[in-house]
Amino acid sequence: MIIETNSEKETYNLGFRLGKEAESGQVYTLVGDLGVGKTVFTKGLAAGLEIEEPVSSPTFTIVQIYEEGRLPFYHFDVYRIGDVEEMDEIGYEDYIYGEGVSLIEWANLIEEILPEHYTEVKIEKDLEKGFDYRRISICEY
Repeated sequence: MIIETNSEKETYNLGFRLGKEAESGQVYTLVGDLGVGKTVFTKGLAAGLEIEEPVSSPTFTIVQIYEEGRLPFYHFDVYRIGDVEEMDEIGYEDYIYGEGVSLIEWANLIEEILPEHYTEVKIEKDLEKGFDYRRISICEY
């Protein structure tokens, strides 16, 4: 599925809709260059899971845990991972095979340890179509 958005609000709303539909054990991977709106999308997803606390990118902590929503939400940012073994050290499998919803930013860096089934969300810009234009591909694996 391909969705085009033309504002941060539309990107947020797409995340919100996916959060509302998310089920226990759901894993999302989030791929896109810096500045494409990954954090905006993630904030929407968290809101759809009824998480009220502020959501920020866990760039230096690798995983941020939010437990007060409809389902627990595990937000990973693996941009700074040097080796997939670091994921074992933080108990990665306990989260992605747990009862919550996981979202993994920069998941292409740890492809070899992704679960068999996940939903990839890829966000791309096209400045020829406008500064706020985003092409968002959603693919089930």
